[in-house]
Amino acid sequence: MKTLLVVDDEVGITEALRELLSEEGFLVLTARNGREGLERVTEKRPDLILLDYMMPVMDGREMLTALEADATTRDIPVLMVSAVPRASLPADCKPAHFLRKPFNLDQLLLHVRRLLGEPPAPVR
Repeated sequence: MKTLLVVDDEVGITEALRELLSEEGFLVLTARNGREGLERVTEKRPDLILLDYMMPVMDGREMLTALEADATTRDIPVLMVSAVPRASLPADCKPAHFLRKPFNLDQLLLHVRRLLGEPPAPVR
């Protein structure tokens, strides 16, 4: 079972994603900000991180920078999600994978499965 870490300060989003992704067969961990996200990564290494950009305490840019700076975490795929357009992200925040909010759940699952190297799920 693949482990996903959802890092987002909006409880409704984390709960909805936990439910959806759990139903798809993933173990889903959550964190409310980047600092908690980094703690979760040390507790149980995820196979993929879904990372919100705008959060209190430590935002997505800061968490992504910390992950990339650490040799033990830089290879974890990160899908950054944000209501902010990708072109509006600061120059020092260029995630390899990005999905704009609001997103279609099937689109999210397609990104998740692709990043995990899994075949796409059948169309519902």
